[in-house]
Amino acid sequence: MYAVVARFELRPESAEEFDALARWRIAEAAAEEPGLVAYAIHRVDGEPLARVFYEIYRDRDAFAEHRATPQTAAFLARHAPYVQGPPRMELLEPLHTAGRLGGDPPRVPFPLDRTTTGREA
Repeated sequence: MYAVVARFELRPESAEEFDALARWRIAEAAAEEPGLVAYAIHRVDGEPLARVFYEIYRDRDAFAEHRATPQTAAFLARHAPYVQGPPRMELLEPLHTAGRLGGDPPRVPFPLDRTTTGREA
């Protein structure tokens, strides 16, 4: 599994246009990219002009395939007038996962600190 977080800061007058472009992009990814596990676009609470894309891919190769699609090229070519600059991108490799994204984590004891909890570790 491989994930990407990209944060965009929008221009005040173009949030609707960016959101429409983002809806198109996510629909295209869902329809055309078999290595895509999940793709979500979020509005940041308290920051009406911030958008965060959260993308999960089967592996690095699936992310590379995503980057090479004509739809990604079209999104990258069209989004610039709607944003205040390049997105902040973070590429993520999982350390632990649970639930539908990768199974259950191993059961390990919670490391309690006796001095702050009053309970034994």
